[in-house]
Amino acid sequence: MRVLRLVEGDTLNLVDGKGLFCEAVITSANPKACELKIVDKKSHFGKREFRLTMAVSPTKNIDRYEWFLEKATEIGIDAIIPLIGRYSERKEIKSERLEKVMISAIKQSIKAYLPQLQQTQSFKTVVKTPFLGQKFIAHCSEGEKVLLRDAVVKGKDVLILVGPEGDFSTEEVESAIIEGFIPVSLGEARLRTETAALVACHTVNLINQ
Repeated sequence: MRVLRLVEGDTLNLVDGKGLFCEAVITSANPKACELKIVDKKSHFGKREFRLTMAVSPTKNIDRYEWFLEKATEIGIDAIIPLIGRYSERKEIKSERLEKVMISAIKQSIKAYLPQLQQTQSFKTVVKTPFLGQKFIAHCSEGEKVLLRDAVVKGKDVLILVGPEGDFSTEEVESAIIEGFIPVSLGEARLRTETAALVACHTVNLINQ
């Protein structure tokens, strides 16, 4: 009421982060409290046929990680795993701050699902955890890789690993391959962690259009 100068009769959109999208009308515009009447309600608003999970190493500058989360949420992502690898410089994050960033992003992009921010996990834990879907690891080392855009299958769940500024170690890449992860390239340019993660997110969403 105070910031947006809304009054009785104005409409608002409400979401619960679990797929519920409502249209509501303000019935009381008291500056200390706002009362609403829901006039339309949609369940599973914007539900997709696939799930995208990104396991991305937190960046040394946390602002860059927040930028990735904001943009990925706007584009479309279902779960984020802060991934700690051998060369990770940042091993801790403030989940409350990151969740606020994502909440703001779903409002901005008119989405009803809030991505799940999972607990920080080690590389070994992530690659050993069963995942029913396509599994990819994006890295910069030499070796046989396919373009992500050519590997993603429309409609299938996807898990993508993106490493820290120092990339994944050779041993990490090899262990991921043993666990069924497919090495992928995101193009010829060497990208920052947050840029690579966003390119991967956009590619999967584009394939699923």
